[in-house]
Amino acid sequence: MKFIECVQGTEEWFASRCGKITASCFADAISRCQKKSGARSVGDPTAVAERYAADLAIERVSGRPHGEPPKAWVLERGHEMEAAARMLYEARTRSFVTEAGICVTDDGLFGYSTDGLVDDDGLIEIKAPIDSSKILSMWQTGDTSEYDCQMQGGLWISGRKWCDFLMYVPDLAVVGKDLFVKRIQRDDAFIDAMVEKLAEFDKLVGQYEAILRSAVGREPMREAA
Repeated sequence: MKFIECVQGTEEWFASRCGKITASCFADAISRCQKKSGARSVGDPTAVAERYAADLAIERVSGRPHGEPPKAWVLERGHEMEAAARMLYEARTRSFVTEAGICVTDDGLFGYSTDGLVDDDGLIEIKAPIDSSKILSMWQTGDTSEYDCQMQGGLWISGRKWCDFLMYVPDLAVVGKDLFVKRIQRDDAFIDAMVEKLAEFDKLVGQYEAILRSAVGREPMREAA
């Protein structure tokens, strides 16, 4: 495991993620069809997984990030919200958070952009949703399962023991609900099963990469005389 020091959203950050299977997309990567649909059978990779694999294959061939980058206002809002959430979390928990860029596995295949390292054993994962239904649901149920793969993935790659999930909604400060915090403990059984599925996904990326590379050097189609 190694850390790449960079600021999220910068060119260096995008370059560091290029071609790597990242924790924020682990759930997409291991998603499988739950029912037969067209040519896809139960247990086959979903269309989302296949599209993500194709994106990564192109990045591994080109060495450059593929696809449309996030809009500037989205990145700017993310930076502002994450910084404010970290400060509020530190104040309320009396913890010290260190920003650490991207954490990468030794083989360079997997990466995790941490929102912060806490003390010696912890992480934080910050979400600042705009969707009011998601905000309300989190306060009603406390269900963070949507982010299980991302958080457990971060714990796997970083080797840490727990992750505090943070939902930051400054508009709710008036009722004391601007910061939702839930501690998630490392689950090695979950991680082992996920890593096995991620290895299968990486094979799919490799297959797609081989297809793209095999096309190099072929004669271009000639126009009819």
